[in-house]
Amino acid sequence: MSRLAFRFWGVRGSLPSAGAKTVRYGGNTPCLEVRAGDELFIVDMGSGLRPLGEALGFGPHAATVLMTHYHYDHVQGLPFFGPMYNPKNRFAIYGPPYEGKPVREVLAGQMVRPYFPVGLEVIQAQLDFRDVLPEQTLKFGEATVRTTALNHPGGSLGYRFELGGKAICYCTDVEHDGGAGDARVEAFARGADWFIIDAMYTPDEYLGKVGGSKRGFGHSTPEFAVKVAKSAGVKNLILCHHDPSRGDDALEAIVANTREEFPATTAARELELIEV
Repeated sequence: MSRLAFRFWGVRGSLPSAGAKTVRYGGNTPCLEVRAGDELFIVDMGSGLRPLGEALGFGPHAATVLMTHYHYDHVQGLPFFGPMYNPKNRFAIYGPPYEGKPVREVLAGQMVRPYFPVGLEVIQAQLDFRDVLPEQTLKFGEATVRTTALNHPGGSLGYRFELGGKAICYCTDVEHDGGAGDARVEAFARGADWFIIDAMYTPDEYLGKVGGSKRGFGHSTPEFAVKVAKSAGVKNLILCHHDPSRGDDALEAIVANTREEFPATTAARELELIEV
């Protein structure tokens, strides 16, 4: 049977949070590596993209990059991805159009002065930019990749990887809405072997009982993650997009509480390889 596996290179939301409190789970912003048969996928280009590049080496490589959206914590690793500077490497970069702008134009917008000293033109790898929309089905060799729209300011895409009857469902940056958006996530996750979902806030944080309200920020809670996991009949649940201020001990306490409702729960941890 062809291999389906994944590894996190960045698990934090909003901004990197290196330090003693985040050593066990990691402090980089979102980047997920997926291996499906002969295909290499990279989901999002947060600061975790840099160590992924170091692990891959200079090349040659061919990979598909899938962007969920373009908030800075999901794109800030692009200029620091070493394999981008080898002309023998090939990357197909898929992302949703934003306000009429294609993926290439959106990504180039972060590499402009005064925010960055050089532009996208310094990248030497062979790049093929392609727009992708919600509710699409894409084929890559033996693998199928499906997309769905997520409830997040400015929009975001979820990705589902399927191979040999196995499935990984990745829904970072999503806020529960109590309606059609929740039903869409549930349908998208149905029967997945591994369901990875944003659970950035505790209920008290989300509702503003601790600090200001987080309603409308585009992120969810472990309680919502469990609700979807149960309704969708997933086998394993992974909480991701950790709050940058949350230390490892507090994160493990959240996982322990969540396991009381859904025992097959863990938190996304950088460098951990999971074979499906």
